[in-house]
Amino acid sequence: MSSDEIAIKVSNLSKCYQIYDRPQDRLKQSIYTRVKRFMGRAPGQYFREFWAVKGVSFEIRKGESVGIIGRNGSGKSTLLQMICGTLNPTAGVIQTKGRIAALLELGSGFNPEFTGRENVFMNAALLGLNKEKTESRFEDIAAFADIGDFIEQPVKTYSSGMMVRLAFSVIAHVDADILVIDEALAVGDAIFTQKCMRFIREFQRKGTLLFVSHDSGAIQNLCHNAIWLAQGKSRMMGSSKDVSEAYLQYGLQEIYGEEAKLVSIEEGRAVNCIEEETFQSDAPPTVDYESMAMVNDNLAQAKGWKTGGANIISVKLQRLTPGVEGVFEGGEMVRMTVRAQAHEPLKNPILGFLIRDRLGQDLFGENTLAFTELNPISVKAGVTFDGLFEFRLPMLPNGQYAVMASVADGNYQVNIQHHWLHDALIINISSSKIRYGLVGILFERAELKVVHE
Repeated sequence: MSSDEIAIKVSNLSKCYQIYDRPQDRLKQSIYTRVKRFMGRAPGQYFREFWAVKGVSFEIRKGESVGIIGRNGSGKSTLLQMICGTLNPTAGVIQTKGRIAALLELGSGFNPEFTGRENVFMNAALLGLNKEKTESRFEDIAAFADIGDFIEQPVKTYSSGMMVRLAFSVIAHVDADILVIDEALAVGDAIFTQKCMRFIREFQRKGTLLFVSHDSGAIQNLCHNAIWLAQGKSRMMGSSKDVSEAYLQYGLQEIYGEEAKLVSIEEGRAVNCIEEETFQSDAPPTVDYESMAMVNDNLAQAKGWKTGGANIISVKLQRLTPGVEGVFEGGEMVRMTVRAQAHEPLKNPILGFLIRDRLGQDLFGENTLAFTELNPISVKAGVTFDGLFEFRLPMLPNGQYAVMASVADGNYQVNIQHHWLHDALIINISSSKIRYGLVGILFERAELKVVHE
């Protein structure tokens, strides 16, 4: 990768904090070490080292969107602060090209005694806008924030949501080349969050995005690649899908502890996409959607994990209404069957599935808990059991969809996922008609009618 293509380059970046157990130790470190050096003696150390970030290296291309994921205290915020220049690293090199606009934490860069207007001008100046440009954009900033007369009030009177509104509005109007967002949107209301997401998607067409979130779905949705930080170190880098799946497994293992050991299932060969073609049923619905869905069994190649307590044997999708077997049009009744076998006694077995789009977003799914809570069932070791789910298949936009399947033991609050497969089935959708939304429904009627001439 040439240097002109790189927006952010981090080389062996580290940040160390000195932790003092007692206030007097700080004084000793300041005075005693100097005295000992003056006397030619080895200086003592009265603090413990805490490495918030240690030895992290990566490169981000211009126009690329990268997510950072990890538990609280893993070093995500510290890393972003060093990239943005608000924190000096202990070691390592950071290179950035272009103007950086960052939303690092609630109220970051705001003076609580200043009004919203005054903070807008101050923050804009810090981000490289002069007074004239800020004045010309102030009305747009105020309209985007939509906090009304509060913009003339001291920021210390703002709610957390209002603070984020104003902070995001500023970074959205400073012509940034690199946008850095650290979990701050989680406190916004739904309407403003949607507005921010529209801006972020528009920004991604020309700018570089560095996005921190605990929501792996958001990471997969927004970012091409991801970095997983753990205890200040880079644990994994790769596609956002692979990193998110590994992080999910790690999180569950932390919850299970010694109760269950999750063993990774290696990825096999990928399932080939079918060629797009148009399929028309002999008995089309009132509104002709001209669609086709083909299903590929991917069980042998699916990634995931297992404990050895139970395993999934098969996952099948069958049509229940008349039509060509193995071909799905959307709108027909279907049955999803998840079959598993117990290798140890399961007191409260659970079978379930989720259908996800190519960005890893959960579209819909179900599990057997609603049934077994009313009709408790336990299985012995060696027993094979099925989860049956009958539903009307929605109309899906063109593309590939993955069916996640799992077998677990427990209840809604406490359970152990014994076998989890991310891509047990691959559904390929081909349609000559435009679909709207993530999941569509079959409309029996859609027409335009003149009421008065």
